[in-house]
Amino acid sequence: MGLDPCMLHLYSKTYIIHSKEINMVSYKELGLVNSKDLFKKAITGGYAIPAYNFNNMEQLQAIIQACVETKSPVILQVSSGARKYANQTMLRYMAQGAVQYAKELGYPIPIVLHLDHGDSFELCKDCIDFGFSSVMIDGSAHPYEENIALTRKVVEYAHSRPDYVTVEGELGVLAGIEDAVSHEETHYTKPEDVEDFVKRTGVDSLAISIGTSHGATKFKPSQCTRTPEGILIPPPLRFDILEEVEKRLPGFPIVLHGASSVPVELVKIINENGGALKDAVGIPEDQLRKAAKSAVCKINIDSDGRLAMTAAIRKEFKEHPEVFDPRKYLGPARDALKELYKRKNIEVLGSAGKA
Repeated sequence: MGLDPCMLHLYSKTYIIHSKEINMVSYKELGLVNSKDLFKKAITGGYAIPAYNFNNMEQLQAIIQACVETKSPVILQVSSGARKYANQTMLRYMAQGAVQYAKELGYPIPIVLHLDHGDSFELCKDCIDFGFSSVMIDGSAHPYEENIALTRKVVEYAHSRPDYVTVEGELGVLAGIEDAVSHEETHYTKPEDVEDFVKRTGVDSLAISIGTSHGATKFKPSQCTRTPEGILIPPPLRFDILEEVEKRLPGFPIVLHGASSVPVELVKIINENGGALKDAVGIPEDQLRKAAKSAVCKINIDSDGRLAMTAAIRKEFKEHPEVFDPRKYLGPARDALKELYKRKNIEVLGSAGKA
């Protein structure tokens, strides 16, 4: 039995509407903001916006609770791996739910939904079409001219949207492993390249490499010194590079990736409760605070959150081996993450009270 031509037209129209609904959503419809005005205020105010990664509900709840309670703006970061893990449609509506959740908690903070380490134009475009308000295109592994061409292509698309989407580029390479991002060695940003890169690409912010690193084991023991207690102390950040970049790009938003501090107490809890984290070391928080007072207006923190949740879960499992209700261990993990991020906002990033 054939379908009535009118019905075929209706089905086609419905499909087109449905397709647009899925693929072409503006972040403003979700209640999100881009990072442009937030970065201007952060540079002027001498603080950094927290950029926290999430891929499940408990992480997102903890981030929003922490930022509402400290009245901090926040950048919700989604990596390529998180997007595959949680599904992009789910992530979009989780971000929309986060906006409403903040209002329900009593303080509607500014929220950015950001793609972390996008590695292709297609991925960035897909995220923009799905309602992301900000994307990072990481072409740092490519030769310089290829990085420029790729970054410029993403910028042209993002900035041409009816609602302007901000774009972060990267110069320099961070060592370490986190999700799909993996590099053996650090290549510091060359300050002499930054003006040309920003001018030719049109990026809204620039991630630079000054000695931070991805993951919980950011440095080899041979790169560090040890305290009498055996705690590893990493080499200091290259503030000389940051200062030279600031001179060449006055007032331009700078981003630090790989900025987890890897708290010793969390590593200890994990290892005392069945974990095996060896030589875990991060970036000292006093150095991150110093960076936040400069043109660094976005600081990415992911590994610390993973450590906080893992420490809480391992502790619960050891103390309560009879528990099998996920709420009984994910709840404490969520609470631990919230307290960690509240402290980061207040003591490290300086973003508390800036929303």
